[in-house]
Amino acid sequence: MTETPDLTALVAPEAEALGFDLVRVKLFGGKGDLTLQVMAERPDTRQLTIEDCAELSRRISDVLDALELEGKDPIEDEYRLEVSSPGIDRPLTRLKDFSDWAGYEARVVLTEQIEGRKVLTGMLKGVTDDRIAMYLAKHGEIDVPFAKVNTAKLVLTDALIAATRPLSMDGAEEEEFEDQDDLPEGTDTQEGHN
Repeated sequence: MTETPDLTALVAPEAEALGFDLVRVKLFGGKGDLTLQVMAERPDTRQLTIEDCAELSRRISDVLDALELEGKDPIEDEYRLEVSSPGIDRPLTRLKDFSDWAGYEARVVLTEQIEGRKVLTGMLKGVTDDRIAMYLAKHGEIDVPFAKVNTAKLVLTDALIAATRPLSMDGAEEEEFEDQDDLPEGTDTQEGHN
């Protein structure tokens, strides 16, 4: 994963102008297969609608296209722009994420071991200053400095699913195909399946 502070600085004002919180900007993949991934959310719902994603995508594209015309393209190779909501098993990238999602299970990968562990999976308990409290089932509570977090994400559980129901299913309808031969390979055509 390549962290992209310059890209974050370009994208953040566009997200903020639309009233969104920026969750993550990540450039990944290799030459010929680069993806610029932008995750954002509405502060009140922690989600984005399809329309929100499209609007943010247009704004980001306009900024990056203008920079390219000026000869200041921040990404020299071809890339794909992917704008999305963080999803259910969302990455936890900001200190406030660990506070906002207290009471839910998370998987945290550390930059160095703490108490003999580099990967922690347990219940988030909250944040004090710049330290994250977690409860690990077999080991009790552990205190993790935010600076030692390499990556973190929520773990998919029934409680998390219940807390993150989609705002809208608009745009998620199944595509209609006139002819069975037009169906994508591997499509299940039996009645009663969703």
